[in-house]
Amino acid sequence: MDRTGRAVMWLTLAVVALLAGVASAYEVRGALEREREFHAAPTCASAPAEASRCVWEQDFTVRKADMHRGERHRSAEAELLLPSGKPWRVTFRNTEPVASQLEPGDEVVGLVWYGQVVELRDADGRSQQTSDGPVGWPEDRLGGAFACFSFGVLALAGALWSLFARGRRGHEQAASVVRWHGVGLGVATILVLWVASAGDWPLWAIPAAWGGLALVFLTSMVVSATATVRRGLESEEERAESGLMEGLR
Repeated sequence: MDRTGRAVMWLTLAVVALLAGVASAYEVRGALEREREFHAAPTCASAPAEASRCVWEQDFTVRKADMHRGERHRSAEAELLLPSGKPWRVTFRNTEPVASQLEPGDEVVGLVWYGQVVELRDADGRSQQTSDGPVGWPEDRLGGAFACFSFGVLALAGALWSLFARGRRGHEQAASVVRWHGVGLGVATILVLWVASAGDWPLWAIPAAWGGLALVFLTSMVVSATATVRRGLESEEERAESGLMEGLR
């Protein structure tokens, strides 16, 4: 792939990432409102006959559970049974701390909200949100926006720089430095999200951690790109001087 083709590829990836970042950021507010509504929801006076904004604790028996370990793009899931014998399937965003411990015959309590089991609590008192649970989604959406923007902005800058470099090798290499720093910052942001999720960080901690990461990566990028351009200019000057000397001989 030639220089223009690579630049166009990076430009396309950058635009896709930025669009995904905008979509993720747009969802943060809605996710926050839904999480707050859940925390403020009253307890139902009796088992709701239809989807309701109140919260109801429902007893279930685990029929089967499958964590789908080693299977990509498949969520951990469990089939629960109501006292009436009616099955109820739930999925989980991750396997800890409850899902991985589920065994057939276990007695669990599910929180039902708007007709969905949003949280599961085992006999030891451990609780875990299901895929329908609202808790944690604001952090996920915000983190996703940071990860997409981290990569997208730097990839876009590097792609445009490469397109306008016009054969100047030092500038082309510096543009590559910018792009790959975007990849690094995006991956580092995802790792921070995993740590934040495991440590149950508050929402404000995510932008704080990302800000520190961004400062480190941007400093490294500026230093590396500047040095790369300088080396390219020195190399061009040396080639020009060499060509001049050859011409004088």
